[in-house]
Amino acid sequence: MSQRTKIKALLESEQTNIEVTVKGWVRTFRNNQFIALNDGSTNNNIQVVVDFENTDPNLLKRLTTGAAISVVGQLVASLGKGQKVEVKAKEIEILGDSDPEKYPLQPKKHSLEFLREIAHLRFRTNTFGAIFRVRNSLAYAVHTFFQERGFVYLHTPVITASDAEGAGETFHVTNFDLLNPPKTDSGEIDYKQDFFGRATNLTVSGQLEGELGAMALSDIYTFGPTFRAENSNTTRHLAEFWMIEPEMAFYDLEDNMNLAEELLKYLISYVLKHNAEDIEFLTQRLAEEEKQKPKQERSEMSLTEKLQFCLDNDFQRLTYTEAINILKESTPNKKKKFTYPVEGWGTDLQSEHERYLVEKHFKKPVILTDYPKEIKAFYMRQNDDGKTVRAMDILFPGIGEMVGGSQREERLDKLEQRMDEMGIPKEELWWYLDTRRFGACPHAGFGLGFERMVLFVTGMTNIRDVIPFPRFPKNAEF
Repeated sequence: MSQRTKIKALLESEQTNIEVTVKGWVRTFRNNQFIALNDGSTNNNIQVVVDFENTDPNLLKRLTTGAAISVVGQLVASLGKGQKVEVKAKEIEILGDSDPEKYPLQPKKHSLEFLREIAHLRFRTNTFGAIFRVRNSLAYAVHTFFQERGFVYLHTPVITASDAEGAGETFHVTNFDLLNPPKTDSGEIDYKQDFFGRATNLTVSGQLEGELGAMALSDIYTFGPTFRAENSNTTRHLAEFWMIEPEMAFYDLEDNMNLAEELLKYLISYVLKHNAEDIEFLTQRLAEEEKQKPKQERSEMSLTEKLQFCLDNDFQRLTYTEAINILKESTPNKKKKFTYPVEGWGTDLQSEHERYLVEKHFKKPVILTDYPKEIKAFYMRQNDDGKTVRAMDILFPGIGEMVGGSQREERLDKLEQRMDEMGIPKEELWWYLDTRRFGACPHAGFGLGFERMVLFVTGMTNIRDVIPFPRFPKNAEF
């Protein structure tokens, strides 16, 4: 295998007049002379100059858009506009042909909808190249953040018998013949004969298992795929997505909020520092897209400004009760502009309400705390008022909820009482309750939807565009 240099390194090189080997895919081939070559290390192409008079015409014909090639040549200072260096080709080898008649990607701009239909090739476009390099940096930054703070990375199971959210919208895991599952005498499906000897699902969260880790290791985090079987065909939901879920022993709600805000700011600043070129490209892309919208719908800030803005401002903290009062008195609510009117206390906040608070009222990220217990999960610590729980949601511009977390209920009697009220079977979660029996302590944690983070940082508007192979209702093609 000959030593190749990535295009990003060549474009940044201060050296010229050296022999290099470069490999990639042809973006365009002009005048039988100029190849725009890309290998995914950057959005920028390197220009390869072909001596067409001394090159086999049959080879020239095969230099089509999409073809994979290897070039050995001289890296020289470029005379043309738009690039500092170019490669004067000495040898060109076709590694893989591409039929130009059938190749679906053209130099013209394709719609995101069309690219979703060819997700196996969309990585080769500038937009998706930038998105997935940013996604990669964000994933690395997540690990760096927690590792620097002494957290233990815990792998929680993808297959579970519990449903952390109590939502019930789970994917079942079985090895039964679906047309003929074994039955009990009473005619129910006999899960004792199933692979795991009980009904199991794909996990909706690694949180409950994460808490077990925190009860011995103090600070843990999980980062892996989770699954929700809700039939949400929206731009903000996926059936398979990635979650970051830290759990911390000896933390209260305040500690939890501080850590979450610190993490979000760390991730944004990491990408601004390490992916400046990609963020600049995505900022331009968004600006072009915004021009198509009516003036009142356009964002006041560019993508880069929006990211910087989140870094420069402390997140606004307020209680759910305070938020309800603001929303109730807001102009869109009084003028019945909200799809879901805010009637009063106990209303479950929708994305439109969350975005109003962030984008219109406070004009910065918001952390809401102390929600009514009726609209939150069973494991959240109850406040002394008997009405609210120590929950916190972080709301971001353009997204709505970015983080959901809480101080967890460490008091066994209170937790059991809440499970009874909500119909959560205690016998199935006996192991979870044990952590409250043997050395319980205050603890807290949160979940950050990774794709929502990528969505925010890239300025994209559809969550299907920030995961390599999206899974959503009626789609598992690639």
